[in-house]
Amino acid sequence: MLRPDYPLVTERLELRPLRLDDLDDLLVYHSRPDVTRYLYWEPRDRPRMLEALRQRMRMSSLSREGDRLVLGAALRATGTVVGEVNLGWLSEQHRQGEIGFVFNPAYHGRGLAGEAAQVMLRLGFADLGLHRIIGRCDVRNGPSARLMERLGMRREAHFLHSEVFKGEWADEFVYAMLDHEWRARTGDARGAGPGRRSPAG
Repeated sequence: MLRPDYPLVTERLELRPLRLDDLDDLLVYHSRPDVTRYLYWEPRDRPRMLEALRQRMRMSSLSREGDRLVLGAALRATGTVVGEVNLGWLSEQHRQGEIGFVFNPAYHGRGLAGEAAQVMLRLGFADLGLHRIIGRCDVRNGPSARLMERLGMRREAHFLHSEVFKGEWADEFVYAMLDHEWRARTGDARGAGPGRRSPAG
């Protein structure tokens, strides 16, 4: 079980569950074709964004394998939601998870996505007790690949024509990090080792 004490505060961001009053902020970038180009949905209008937002509002904790935690990344200075980060619990037995992120292009190049993604890695490793966290992206999505590399994740796979994506064959990169790699990188000793019972159990 993972139910963080919100908001999760970084230098410039507050990470928290999404709310109905975030709709306009989300619509700014979810409506853009360049943002959804490598995502599993098309640009959203207001009704579709509202439907997606209502679903995301229920994703504020991880109770069991298969759950996904989705948090809005709001600027501390203004409260504007400039992106979302998520953590999926892939396997309880094997202590596996997955992170993801999508941000408003108007705020790219400031390190905000990396700042938020670091929190999701900490939640996965230190709080949920995961052993391995992956991230996936379309090979053509250079900014996402570079972000995962900056986070210290290593590229483990390059799958050729792994799926038909929006009408064409797509290649996929898979990045990953292990708990001991995260601890070495951050100096955090709270990750669950082989002999330690994780909070997930």
